[in-house]
Amino acid sequence: MYSDVRSLLEGKKVLVMGLGAHGGGAAAARFCVEEGAIVTVTDLRTEEELAPSLEALAGYDIRYVLGTHREEDFLEADVVIKNPAVPRTSRFLSLARHVETDISLFLKACRSPILAVTGSKGKSTTASALHHILSAAFPGARLGGNITTSPLTFLRELSEESPVVLELSSWQLGDLGGRISFTPQVAALTNIYPDHQNAYASMEAYVEDKFWITATQDPSQTFLYPASDPWGRWMAANTPATALPFFEERPTSPPPRAAFLTEQEGLFLDHGKEIPLLPERLLVPGAHNRLNLLLAGAMAYTFGTDPALIRTRLSSFPGIPHRLELVREKGGVSFYNDSAATIPDAVLAAVSAFECPVHLITGGTDKNLDLSPYRGLAGMPVTIYLLEGSATRRLIPLLHESGIPYLGPYRSLEEALAEAHHRASSGEVVLFSPGAASFEMFRHEFHRGEVFRDLVRRL
Repeated sequence: MYSDVRSLLEGKKVLVMGLGAHGGGAAAARFCVEEGAIVTVTDLRTEEELAPSLEALAGYDIRYVLGTHREEDFLEADVVIKNPAVPRTSRFLSLARHVETDISLFLKACRSPILAVTGSKGKSTTASALHHILSAAFPGARLGGNITTSPLTFLRELSEESPVVLELSSWQLGDLGGRISFTPQVAALTNIYPDHQNAYASMEAYVEDKFWITATQDPSQTFLYPASDPWGRWMAANTPATALPFFEERPTSPPPRAAFLTEQEGLFLDHGKEIPLLPERLLVPGAHNRLNLLLAGAMAYTFGTDPALIRTRLSSFPGIPHRLELVREKGGVSFYNDSAATIPDAVLAAVSAFECPVHLITGGTDKNLDLSPYRGLAGMPVTIYLLEGSATRRLIPLLHESGIPYLGPYRSLEEALAEAHHRASSGEVVLFSPGAASFEMFRHEFHRGEVFRDLVRRL
């Protein structure tokens, strides 16, 4: 299945640039060693900061250059494997003879059907729900990508019939642009909101990276897009794939094939026939999650999955860690971990998922995003507890201007949680939804969520 990749790596000097905290760099290094490459890992972080990834590579014959990048390593390497977090403008990459990523290596080797999801928010839930559906019909179905599992970890286990669900970030997609023709059988965009504007020169540049999910598909393949999103409509107008819209409510003049929500149902319109895809009840809260699961169902349906199986599987989908994850109930108070909410729009969606009073812990590291969605909290039954951080310092004046009261900022998540726990009454919710990046207090958003979980369980 992957002889072409083995010929690229066997006996070659491979430099993995950026070990990363989510497993992609470690998976690439391990894969390359197993394929006969001579591997060096270079990362600007220290051995202490990279301890989990280094432990995962214990026993492998790998040379490490940590705390710096050296020009000679890039000049000597036959192949450089770039971590998604490394800027494509890095001067070191200009020294490389050949650049790959873990995703591009996987795509060069994979012969399985691929279903791919991207978007500013909701992509992890959508991809996970889709995998939950497909794994019932195809026991060999796998899930990987931005959701912390590199697909290189399961490449050798795949058959040509095993569908692979990939969740892909803008950085991962941008790294594919011009390097490989990416042709997923089904691709989907959940939505586009301003994100990573501390890393992109413009919103247009961010969207152009997202567009690579469908830019090289062909008309036999499907691209599902949000009809209400102007960027989604732009992608649909420019893709070579067959574009199918999905709607948040029943459209007045629908196209022949489309997915949409009603108050009670989630349907796929297929040339005049309305096919139910959502069950009557879902385990995950929130209107935004109904839309995420409708999209997952529509992707599975266009892939050829039986609608009855889709409904059955979505009825048992439990959600995923760090996305409106119920951690525990104590004294009638429910504690939810939404640490993967890294943009303000996601915070508003999370608070709106509950009909009871919400004690919201929010704030963190700035990504140069528009914070105005927080204005939507005005008049809602919500008490706000701010975590210290560069985004929080920008948020405080906006809350003042909007007449939205808040407590804090608190120097630690433990302090904010203790105050929220003290003030919350039975029947209310304590929600951790930061709406910002994590790096001033935590290693990454998943570490942040794990800390919150541990604190809640110790209450």
